[in-house]
Amino acid sequence: MSVLDVFGDDTRRDESGAAPSPAETAAAPARRGRGTWPPALLAGSILFGVIATLLLLAPWLAPYPPAQQDLVARLEGASAAHLLGTDHLGRDVLSRLLDGGRFSLAVASVTLVICAVTGTLVGFLAARRGGLLDTVVMRVTDILLAFPEMVVALFLVAVLGTGDLTLVLALTIGGWTPFCRLARGVALELNGRDFIEAAQALGCSGWFIIRRHLLPNALPPLLAHAALRFGHKLITVGALSFLGLGVQPPSSDWGSMLSEATPYLDRSPLLVLAPGAAIFLAALSVTLTGRGLETRRARTGRAS
Repeated sequence: MSVLDVFGDDTRRDESGAAPSPAETAAAPARRGRGTWPPALLAGSILFGVIATLLLLAPWLAPYPPAQQDLVARLEGASAAHLLGTDHLGRDVLSRLLDGGRFSLAVASVTLVICAVTGTLVGFLAARRGGLLDTVVMRVTDILLAFPEMVVALFLVAVLGTGDLTLVLALTIGGWTPFCRLARGVALELNGRDFIEAAQALGCSGWFIIRRHLLPNALPPLLAHAALRFGHKLITVGALSFLGLGVQPPSSDWGSMLSEATPYLDRSPLLVLAPGAAIFLAALSVTLTGRGLETRRARTGRAS
């Protein structure tokens, strides 16, 4: 038995007994890095997939209409008729949980897409143009980043009033800056690369360079960051609704369900636990997915 047999060898022989070529040996770590799926990514993706599927099928899975009241059965505990009990108006908690989750995820998704697209384009343009545009964009992002996103959203909702469009606008104005800084950093790193200079020498337009070269290279970190920001958006939507500045009756979401259930915490703890657990699990799933994407990108980068 040789030393390599004891301690292992990265080179593996094929069925014919021939050792792999140097090129195959050098490419093996990259293949292993690309083929490795971090446990956090798998767990987060599966959990989010289950939650999203349940919410998409809510009209068919909900046992009762979410607004249907039964004052005789108000504040009942979990039972065969109401798996998660009823609220102070006799409405089925499970039905409201499924229906309210659709609104929470929809608002978080819409605002995240707007923030990601806006911030990425502004960051790319600032890095490509430079000069005064870059300076102005960075100073604006510094000012907005100095205030927590929740504070900006509270101010705008208080000034503009409540409503779905106001909520989306408030979350968008305070949420595009992290994507802008990330996209600008990636673009500045790539600006000096040979393929960017070659594209400029060939007379390619700035939009072509952004679409063909900058965006594909910036997409992995942007996706990982978007997954992490999604959980933050979801919590912010719930917090604003809990304060009465989000969705308005008769509609509901997880945050408003928490707010309505707080006075009845001692009589029916499940009213608070159900929407709280839903927010926690949804935020946890996207956070795990984002961490997993970052880990996979780091492994792939080291392997390559």
